[in-house]
Order: sequence, then C-alpha cells, then structure tokens
Amino acid sequence: MSNPAENRWPGERLGLPESGPRSIARPGRRIAALLIDWAIASAISVAFFSTGPWQTNGFITLGLFAGIQLLFLLVLNGGVGHLLLGLRVVPLDPGRLAPWRALVRTLLVCLFVPAVIWDADQRGLHDRLAGTLLVRV
Repeated sequence: MSNPAENRWPGERLGLPESGPRSIARPGRRIAALLIDWAIASAISVAFFSTGPWQTNGFITLGLFAGIQLLFLLVLNGGVGHLLLGLRVVPLDPGRLAPWRALVRTLLVCLFVPAVIWDADQRGLHDRLAGTLLVRV
C-alpha cells in the first residue's frame, strides 16, 4: 500500500477509480445530498409536527432525518439526496450493506461531527467506523 500522502486521487488506495462509477463522492455532492435529505425531513416536520408558523421541534426533525436515512439506506443503499445526485452507500467489503452498518452510519451522521472529519480518501469518520463508502453510480 502507498502512503496516503502519495495518493493521486481520493480512493486510489482503496482500489477505486479517479472518476466515474465507483469513484469516491466529492464534497459538493455529499453536501448537496445532505441538504436535500434535511429539507425533506424539515418539510415533513413542519407539515405534521409544527409547533407554530414554520416552527418545529429540532429533535423531531432529526428523528425524521434519521428514520428516512436508515430506511432508504436499507432499501436503496442511499438517502433521497444520494439517489437524486447519483450516489450510493456501499460496504467497503463486497456484498450487501448490512443493517448494522446502515444504523451505525446513520447515528454518526446525526451526531454531525464524525461526518465532517475526513481522511485522505475523503471518507468521513462515520463511513470509516461503519465500513462503508459513498461512491458515484
């Protein structure tokens, strides 16, 4: 294995291509996908759990976000934002995404901090701990 500082692109060390299908998702798409998913959770929260005009309980919105993430990860390997932007969450090892991996990843994304700590392969701490990759389709 090469030194991460010597990688020419994110994911090279993991055997992933520089661009195209199965390449590591770049920050712009990751952030946009997160914003889409949060907007959906917020809209549902406002529609069904409003505490006043355009007001909701943040914990309800976070719970909705987590529930939507977990459901879509288990069924379609990505949240709504991921799917709309051509991204998928896959296990590091070949095979199907195990439910425990989806749960760990979702819980860590909800904590936020693990999602913004990245390694040289642009994998967030949440992906590293869950043994997953966010890749382009």
